[in-house]
Amino acid sequence: MENKAHAMAAGIFVLVISALLIGLAAWLSRETGQRDIYEISTRETVTGLQSQAPVRYRGVDVGKVASVGFDPKIQGNVLMRLEVDRAAPMNQGTFATLSYQGVTGLSFVQLDDTGQSAARLVPNDASPPRIPLRPGLLAKLQEKGEKILDQVEQVSSKLNVVLGPDNQKRLTSALDNVGQAAASLSQLSSSLTFILDAQLGPERVNIPSFVKNADAAVTSLRKTSDQAQDAVAEFGKTARRLNEKDGPMDRLADGTQALSHAADSFNSATLPRINRVTEDASRAVRQLGRTANAITDNPQSLIFGTGPVSPGPGETGFTAPGAGK
Repeated sequence: MENKAHAMAAGIFVLVISALLIGLAAWLSRETGQRDIYEISTRETVTGLQSQAPVRYRGVDVGKVASVGFDPKIQGNVLMRLEVDRAAPMNQGTFATLSYQGVTGLSFVQLDDTGQSAARLVPNDASPPRIPLRPGLLAKLQEKGEKILDQVEQVSSKLNVVLGPDNQKRLTSALDNVGQAAASLSQLSSSLTFILDAQLGPERVNIPSFVKNADAAVTSLRKTSDQAQDAVAEFGKTARRLNEKDGPMDRLADGTQALSHAADSFNSATLPRINRVTEDASRAVRQLGRTANAITDNPQSLIFGTGPVSPGPGETGFTAPGAGK
């Protein structure tokens, strides 16, 4: 009978603990606050989105995804039903995007608003209002990537056309023509040099051309001389302005003198005080070091004091070391 009583008590205890655990789990998973139902209908792919996925409004948890299925009203669309806290600021400008949680591949619904409409979105459980779904970052990257690949393919096709066999022959011919033109230009330069040597050499000089060039050189020299005179005049004006009374030079001299007085004051007043403070600090550090050495040699002095000092040589009671042996 006693064994049966113990077994019954153990069973009752297990049942009570199980009931408490179930009640605690239900209490922890209970829904707090009132939630409204909203829907999202889209033709976008919702890979990674599952029921019970979180719904966040600008990063703040405001609900969860109740279900994910197909839209019976629009063929081919995916219908998502959301349960959102009533305290969330749902308005006419609210829209949704799909975001991803790290590298897990799981999706969640991110809510935001355009800020253009402050009218609150009226909930209706019988016919829930629908929120538009905008393409997320991954969808935008995918769309842009397809366009970029199309452009790369077009550029590649054009390059293939440009670098075709016929164009390669034309390009080779053009390079050959450029080489021939460079050779012709070199020959023309040699011929021109020979002509100039023949015209301006020591055997033959073109006097009219030489006179014209000399006149042009004299005119240019005159212009340069006038510009140099103008520059000298401007420099003289600038020097006079600098040397005027109460001008920049006088101000610079006053500033230099004030800086010299400040340096003399620092050397005569402030620097000796700093030296005295440094000496006092050094003296205090030496005293602290002697105190620390004394405590290290006789730690009992912190409790019992230093005790009487032993008499030295010549004092009453002095005993030489080793005298008692």
